[in-house]
Amino acid sequence: MKQSIFEIKENTALTSNVYKMVLCGDTSDITASGQFVNIKLEGFFLRRPISVCDCEDGLLTIVYKVVGSGTEVMAKMHIGEKLDVLTGLGNGYDLEKSGDTPLLLGGGVGVPPMYMLAKKLISQGKKVSVILGFNKKDEIFYEDEFKALGADVTVCTADGSYGIKGFVTDAMKNMNYSYFYTCGPEPMLKAIYSVSETSGQFSFEERMGCGFGACMGCSCKTVTGYKRICKEGPVLEKEEILWEK
Repeated sequence: MKQSIFEIKENTALTSNVYKMVLCGDTSDITASGQFVNIKLEGFFLRRPISVCDCEDGLLTIVYKVVGSGTEVMAKMHIGEKLDVLTGLGNGYDLEKSGDTPLLLGGGVGVPPMYMLAKKLISQGKKVSVILGFNKKDEIFYEDEFKALGADVTVCTADGSYGIKGFVTDAMKNMNYSYFYTCGPEPMLKAIYSVSETSGQFSFEERMGCGFGACMGCSCKTVTGYKRICKEGPVLEKEEILWEK
């Protein structure tokens, strides 16, 4: 973990409530796809944990949804403003288990961490398929960016206004894959767990206090005992997950 000051280079709307922010600073502690950063905002006690969408040449890209007062402040920030950021948080995805034809599934704000993962897997020569899930057409983002990487992209919308009508699991049933990676809301993760035909890795979204394992506020029970989502997670393997009833 490293604390650094980053400068905003871009902060643009992708949809009515989803924004892309590009920050310039020390990214040396960001070593794995699926890690997150924790952003300090003036006037707020707790930092805001945001998944890493991309990281390259000292530029950090995050994609965030405006869901409360903290992210509302972020959406109004301008190029040149500075942010205090903790980087290198979380364990990230293990790429060595992907096989030759990995499948990536992202739902809503679970889509961004799939981008850096897809980029890395494709650079290794893997044939990557990506399924993106949204509620409706107006909420879709990053479809073209994944295609530009060379991934085979399928988009699903719950209301059928674009792509396949239904959920990511509806598209998943028709695909052959060697392994899967996913991030999204818990109902989506549970559904993927139930229908998946291989092992895989799940990135969990959890409310956090400190973001680096000190407060124990995001602990969850697994097959091998309690784990902190911010420290031993946010990525857990399929075989260690215990779902709460």
